[in-house]
Amino acid sequence: MEKQNNENCVQLQVVKIGEATLVPPAEETERGMYFLSNLDQNIAVIVKTVYCFKMEEKGNEKAGEVIKNALRKVTKFKCGGFSLGLSVNHCMFDGIGAMVFVNSWGEVARGLPLSVPPFLDRTILTARNPPKIEYHHQEFEDISSTINSNGLYESQETMVYNSFCFDPQKLNELKTKAMGDGVLESSTTFQVLSAFVWIARTKALKMPPHQKTKLLFAVDGRPKFKPNLPKGYFGNGIVLTSCVCEAGELTIKPFSFAVKMVQEAIKMVTDSYMRSAIDYFEVTRARPSLASSLLITTWAGLLFHTSDFGWGEPIVSGPVSLPEKEVILFLSHGKERKDINVLLGLPASAMKEEDELPTRLALQDETNSESSAHLTPSTEGIPSLYIPYLFVVLFTDTKICSSVFGETALKTQSTLTSAPAHIMNKTEPNELTLNS
Repeated sequence: MEKQNNENCVQLQVVKIGEATLVPPAEETERGMYFLSNLDQNIAVIVKTVYCFKMEEKGNEKAGEVIKNALRKVTKFKCGGFSLGLSVNHCMFDGIGAMVFVNSWGEVARGLPLSVPPFLDRTILTARNPPKIEYHHQEFEDISSTINSNGLYESQETMVYNSFCFDPQKLNELKTKAMGDGVLESSTTFQVLSAFVWIARTKALKMPPHQKTKLLFAVDGRPKFKPNLPKGYFGNGIVLTSCVCEAGELTIKPFSFAVKMVQEAIKMVTDSYMRSAIDYFEVTRARPSLASSLLITTWAGLLFHTSDFGWGEPIVSGPVSLPEKEVILFLSHGKERKDINVLLGLPASAMKEEDELPTRLALQDETNSESSAHLTPSTEGIPSLYIPYLFVVLFTDTKICSSVFGETALKTQSTLTSAPAHIMNKTEPNELTLNS
């Protein structure tokens, strides 16, 4: 594991992958059924993450033993570094729960007491008896599509994946644009970036003006439940909320229109709304529909980069792939974690190509409206940023492989079935500028 000239570019070489080991609990655990709340059952997707560690003064000889004693799956590198891969069903916990789990695991590995002991009783989110559905939960509803059998995603077209970096300057430009017409009193980074990406994707997919489109995103319910969920709650405390409009409205109306819809969707999430959503699932067993929808999930505020198993914080960490093609992920980036990387996938026809690679998403303003936000490629004003969270090693593959990400192409003998296709030939980071 070697750092290249750019501090965000790391070369990893796997020289040996040991056999998997089943690590049983230190003590026999209580037998019986383990209750999952309806918020847990709503989101049953697999989430994969990877953490890469290296400390110059400390090799990896004892890494397997140390992490195995605390729980493990470790791949060692010849240079003395090692990586840790996790594959977890989202029904176990949400991003906040995952962050606490991994950081607690590191504390155990270092022989420290848990700073946040887990709260394991999920029955505090049991549905009411009888159920009481008080709101219109459009997040669960299907949206009929006017694009050939549910749109481009159902065609045989190749999905390509890219990331786009928004530094603080660009984020502030979005906020200024959102506030420009005086409709909004305030706006946040998440609100303006979610609205902007929703518009960009809608235009890129060339949705017909009367086609309805839905934006879904999670709101942390921990501080919104009454009483608040206990500190260390080990489960899903997030609730999905949504906003729906016609594609024509979204792409032609002022930027503040989309931002305000996001704000109203967040404001709607109260204790009664969340209890109603739990009861809705109890009655219908329906999961949120992704038809003609975009689901945004943000990890920007999650401290996965602080995990420490005794080798310091990881030099790179993050998700391996997107769980669904309709999902877009926000990740913090940079030394001070103030940049936001947006990771998304689109059909090849919706992505602009450069050097035979889909390396930029260009959203052209077809209406020439001053209020229509759009993206154009630029090489000025944005630092060269790499995408370390796209590094992939399938830990079940016993072949010797090498992976290089950053300035050189990813070359591997492993089967990268879960990897976004574009990282196989990634050569340059994506750059963009925002025009009004």
